[in-house]
Amino acid sequence: MEKPSQNPAQNPARGLPAPPPLGAAALPPGTYEGQVVLVTGGGSGLGKAIAAEFARLGADVVIASRRAQQLKAARDELAAVPGAGRVTAAVCDIRDPERVAEVFDAAQAAVGLPDVLVNNAAANFPSPAEDLTPGGWRAVVDITLTGTWFMTREFGRRHLEAGTPGSIVNIGASYAWTGGPGFAHSAAAKAGVKNLVETLAVEWGPYGIQINGLVPGLFPHPDLPEAITAGLDGGPGGAPDGGLDGGLDGGLDARQPALRVGAPRELGWAATFLASPYARFITGHTLVVDGANWQRRTVVNPELTPLRTQLRRGPFTP
Repeated sequence: MEKPSQNPAQNPARGLPAPPPLGAAALPPGTYEGQVVLVTGGGSGLGKAIAAEFARLGADVVIASRRAQQLKAARDELAAVPGAGRVTAAVCDIRDPERVAEVFDAAQAAVGLPDVLVNNAAANFPSPAEDLTPGGWRAVVDITLTGTWFMTREFGRRHLEAGTPGSIVNIGASYAWTGGPGFAHSAAAKAGVKNLVETLAVEWGPYGIQINGLVPGLFPHPDLPEAITAGLDGGPGGAPDGGLDGGLDGGLDARQPALRVGAPRELGWAATFLASPYARFITGHTLVVDGANWQRRTVVNPELTPLRTQLRRGPFTP
C-alpha cells in the first residue's frame, strides 16, 4: 500500500472553504415573513450583521442600542437589505429594566410582540484581574449578564402572558467553558449567560419558548472596540464585499485551524437557523461558530507568557 506523501507541497493546508457571498441566505426566502425579531446591540458589528440576515428572510426587525446616531445609520442600512420587512430602532440601556419594558412596549405597538430575541449587547475590555476596579467589573457584568437577563425576562413574561411561542438566542463566548485570562469580568458574565440558556430551556420549554446560545469565534469587523483591536495585528479595513460584512485584514487567518477568520454573515446564518421553524427541537444548546479555534491545542505547550506581559502592563502596584 502506498504511503501518503509527507511533502507539504503535495498536501497543502488549504483551510475551510470560503462561505457563499454576501446576499446569500441560509434558509428559504420569506422564512421570517410576519415575524418580529429584536436584536440588542443591533446598531453595529455582529449585531447588525445578525439583524441583516433576519431582515433578508423577511423579518420585521427592531434594533436596540445605547447610541442614537449609530442606530439611525444602521436602520437605514438594514431597511435597504433585499427582502427586509419593516425596520425600527430604539435607544435602550439594557441595564435599566424600566427602559427595557418601554422598548418592548414600543416594538409591540409598532410591529408586534417580538417572536425572536437576540441578546447580542455586551461590554468588554482586557485587563488583569487584579487591576479591575469595582466600577469596571460592574460595567461589564451589568450589561453582559444582568442586561441580558432583563431582556430575556421581559420577553419570557410577555409570551407566557400571551400564551405564544418564542425563541431566544444569547450570544456567548467560548471562555464560558474554559475561563478567560485577561477577561475575568466578561468570562464570568458569559458563563452566567450560558447557564441561563440551559436553565430557561427547561423552565420555559413547556410553554413553547426555546432558548439557545451562539458563540462567535474571530469575526473581525470595523466596529470592534479599540481595546480589542489593539490586541490584534492589523487595523480596520474592509472585506472584499464590504458593507454589512466589512472586516479587518491583519494576517489573522494563519492563527485559526480553519486558516481563515469568520465572515459576520456566517454568524447571522447560524442565528437565523437556531431561531427558525427548522430548529424547533433544539433548545438549551450552545452552538460554537469559530472554525474549531476554541478547541485548538498544541502537542507541547509553548513557554508561558504572564498575562501582564502580554498586555504590556508593568508590575502590579496597589
